[in-house]
Amino acid sequence: MNAAKREIYRHLREFAEHFTPPAPFSSHVEISDGHLIMMMSPAGRHDLAALRIERQLQPQLPAGVVATTSGDIEDPELGQLRRPDVLVLPEAAMDTDVPISPQALFAAVEIVSPSNPENDYDSKLRHYPRLGIPHYLIIDPRDGTCVHYWAITVKSGAPEYAARVPYAFGDKIPLGDWIVDTGELPRYQDGPR
Repeated sequence: MNAAKREIYRHLREFAEHFTPPAPFSSHVEISDGHLIMMMSPAGRHDLAALRIERQLQPQLPAGVVATTSGDIEDPELGQLRRPDVLVLPEAAMDTDVPISPQALFAAVEIVSPSNPENDYDSKLRHYPRLGIPHYLIIDPRDGTCVHYWAITVKSGAPEYAARVPYAFGDKIPLGDWIVDTGELPRYQDGPR
C-alpha cells in the first residue's frame, strides 16, 4: 500500500475509534478500500445463524481452537479492518488489546446481511484471501444458499481463492476439518431488503 493510502487508512482508523454510529447502525464499523463501512444492526435471524454455527463448530475443534462471534481483524498494511460473523482461530490469538491478526484465522464465516450483500460477495471475497484466511464460507439466508471458498493461490499478482463449492440450506458443508450443518440455519422471512 502506498503512503497516501496508508495515511487515509490511519485517519479512518482514528475516526472509527471515536465514532458512535446512530441507530439503526451497528456499533461496529469496518474499513475497506479507503472507505468506512457502517453496518445496519443485524436482524435476529442473522445473529441466530452465527450463534448456531459457533455452537456447531465449538465441539468439533481441538483444544486451544475456538469458534466465536466476536472479534475484529485488522491488517493496516492492506487497509482492512473487518468483523467476520464467525471466526475460527487459536484462542491465544484473542489474547490481545488490539484487533486480531487475520493471519491467525483458520476460517471466517459471513452471514449475508439483507442490507449489504455486496460486502460479503464482492469486497470480502476479494480481501479475505489477501488477508491469508484459508477458508471463507458465505451463508445467505435470503435465498438459502452457501458458498465455501478455499485454496489460496496467486493469480494476476493478487491472492485469490482457487476452489469454490456452492451449497444449499440443508447441506452439511465441510469447512476444513469441520462440518457446518446448514439444516439448522434460519432463513430470512421477508426476502431481500
